[in-house]
Amino acid sequence: MWSESSYRRLVRASAGYDILVTAAFATPWTFAWLHALLLRLTAGWPGSLPPFAPMHMLMVNLLGSLVLVWAVLRWRDPQVRFGRYDAAARLLFATWQGYALAHGASAIIALFLVFELGFGLLQSLPVRQPARIP
Repeated sequence: MWSESSYRRLVRASAGYDILVTAAFATPWTFAWLHALLLRLTAGWPGSLPPFAPMHMLMVNLLGSLVLVWAVLRWRDPQVRFGRYDAAARLLFATWQGYALAHGASAIIALFLVFELGFGLLQSLPVRQPARIP
């Protein structure tokens, strides 16, 4: 069981992770750089990263922008309520990442899956309510 202050630190940590990991997804220029880097890093790994057409780039940039804004909100105001919503989103992301892995996506997704499951499960744990003064 988390204390409220510890849980708020967890929400902020998950937001920091999201900012670091997804900032490069938010623009076509930064994602082109990241995609080239990932292609080099994962050469020879199971699965492959596809070339990106304009529609793929649009989806990546929309996702990156949305996650980045959501992460900044949680960083600036790490409420328990936001942690709960983030846990639900992470469990959904983990589901789709698992689906992609099962259908031949690059094994690099497994690394992201570990963090999604970890933060999702941790943010799903109970938070001790502060004592109320009558």
